[in-house]
Amino acid sequence: MSQHYYSQQPEVRHDRRTIDTVLRGKSFRFTSDAGVFSKGDIDYGSRVLIEAMIIPDGSAVLDVGCGYGPIGISAAYLAPKGQVLMIDINSRAVELARENAQHNGIRNVTVMESDVLGALNEQQKFDVILTNPPIRAGKAVVHQVFEEAYDHLNEGGFLWIVIQKKQGAPSAVAKLESLFSEVEEVGKDKGYRIIKAQK
Repeated sequence: MSQHYYSQQPEVRHDRRTIDTVLRGKSFRFTSDAGVFSKGDIDYGSRVLIEAMIIPDGSAVLDVGCGYGPIGISAAYLAPKGQVLMIDINSRAVELARENAQHNGIRNVTVMESDVLGALNEQQKFDVILTNPPIRAGKAVVHQVFEEAYDHLNEGGFLWIVIQKKQGAPSAVAKLESLFSEVEEVGKDKGYRIIKAQK
């Protein structure tokens, strides 16, 4: 099997690099590496989601497929009294996300390895779940993310996703509408759609 960023143990050689960027008006420095999603720079879809997402302070937040951490770390910055759990199947990404949270002085995060939401216990619930879903893993995995996110949201909680129209936004919206009481497109930019779904 070829190595994808959603592989559990990437075997490609390390190629660490530093990304200096500004997200939500704050300067961040991230370290990325070969074998993780969007290693060269924070991908455009994640940026669009970060700029659009609303994270009420004090929220319990989950970042599904966190990669090296830009979405979850930004959420933790926006909600300093909240708590953010960041999960990814990729062990290299998990290590980088921990390192990046620490380097950027973000303390209200926990990072753990998880295949989709499988490592969470049934009682863990969140006010906000964020994901730039792993499109290349296939529609079944993306829909599994939506189903498991629904199960782990508090009543009234929100799932925020970013997805490109050409990568299946219509079918993603249809799936979300089968699960959630309210599904709304709240932004679009260069073919990326930001979808907010409320439980």
